[in-house]
Amino acid sequence: MLIAGPTASGKSALALALADRLGGVILNADSLQVYRDLRIITARPSLEEEARAPHTLYGHVDAAENYSVGRWCIDARAALAAAEAAGQVPIVVGGTGLYFKALTQGLAAVPPVTPGIRAAVRARLAAEGPQALHADLQRRDPAIAERLQPADRTRIARALEVIESTGRSLLDWQREGMPAVLDPERAIKVFLQPDRAELHRRIDARFDVMLAAGALDEVRTLDARGLDPLLPAMKAHGVPWLRRHLRGEIGLGEAAEGGKQDTRRYTKRQLTWFRHQMPGWTWVAPEAGERAVSEALA
Repeated sequence: MLIAGPTASGKSALALALADRLGGVILNADSLQVYRDLRIITARPSLEEEARAPHTLYGHVDAAENYSVGRWCIDARAALAAAEAAGQVPIVVGGTGLYFKALTQGLAAVPPVTPGIRAAVRARLAAEGPQALHADLQRRDPAIAERLQPADRTRIARALEVIESTGRSLLDWQREGMPAVLDPERAIKVFLQPDRAELHRRIDARFDVMLAAGALDEVRTLDARGLDPLLPAMKAHGVPWLRRHLRGEIGLGEAAEGGKQDTRRYTKRQLTWFRHQMPGWTWVAPEAGERAVSEALA
């Protein structure tokens, strides 16, 4: 069973209700909820919710790691096998579209980049800026450079790391890869689509709740580790803004509004991505999610 949707659409609540009802295990498919350092700011399930039903692939990765889609697929395959062996219904839930695409369609098997090369590329990025590295990428790998915006720091760095580490274009590796973990035709696939105004209200309210629950202290602890700002955990929604507040650059109100705006923009991209990349899903309002699953099970 696959449940996706934009941030704050009610996915976790639906997954928990279904797990209660079906004897299921909930598998995380959110690329930021994997990090143990970010329970509050990523709205991971609470300890009380985790006690109601088995949860897996939540908070099992250190923030210093650059956890990849390929590693998630390996972890998800093992978790699905464990659920089957235990006679549990696996409920995969999250908002990371690429995780669901890799799960159901397979993924390019890019070899790991050596740490020295990654460090060198990141140092160049900091010193020269993304436009200079994009120009370098145009000379060395014009096919992938054409697909990237000159200001896309993360993807430009990734493409350069791969070609320097392997001698091959990332596009070449994407043509060869690991097979799908599961057959999408055998899975129930539900995408939750709230009304836009309601979604924005939920995002704003949830960010305020996270702040009240200690999100600022969580980010303070993360910031004290001195990690690479390009790591995924350091770019989680709200983290860059709250780090700026901790440095005294902006007030807490401005930081909160920045985090909320980033999240609202991200949900728009999530909706667009799923609409174009993942056909065959049942799109429903959050309040109709459990009924849609019941109808699919009938």
